[in-house]
Amino acid sequence: MYNSSVFNPMFLFLIAKEINLIIKRKDDSMDDQLVEKIKANPNYQQLVKKRTSFAVKLGIFVLVMYYAYILTIAFNPAILGMKTGDGVMTIAYPIGVAIIVISFLTTLIYVRRANGEFEDLIEKVREDVKDEI
Repeated sequence: MYNSSVFNPMFLFLIAKEINLIIKRKDDSMDDQLVEKIKANPNYQQLVKKRTSFAVKLGIFVLVMYYAYILTIAFNPAILGMKTGDGVMTIAYPIGVAIIVISFLTTLIYVRRANGEFEDLIEKVREDVKDEI
């Protein structure tokens, strides 16, 4: 069964670049038959499905966290205006810094998975089409 996101026009440019990475060509010229073979490859379909799913989940997590902070500022600023001690700093500053740090950590998580599991799937696809390169 084909993953519908593989054939979504929005992903055509990314697919072309990704396939060039898989077959390690310097230019953008590709054999249509090779492209179709790669797109039909179960490992490639699994790669697209897993990567898209993981990226969407991380993206939604970061956006929900960020917009929850912004909506709290907009609709209930008293919560974030609470003082953290005797000084002038409010609870909004550490929460804002935590959001930035968590955003960097989600990027790190994605990169580690991309360099591990996703790279392994790319290697499997390369092995499957190496005779036609």
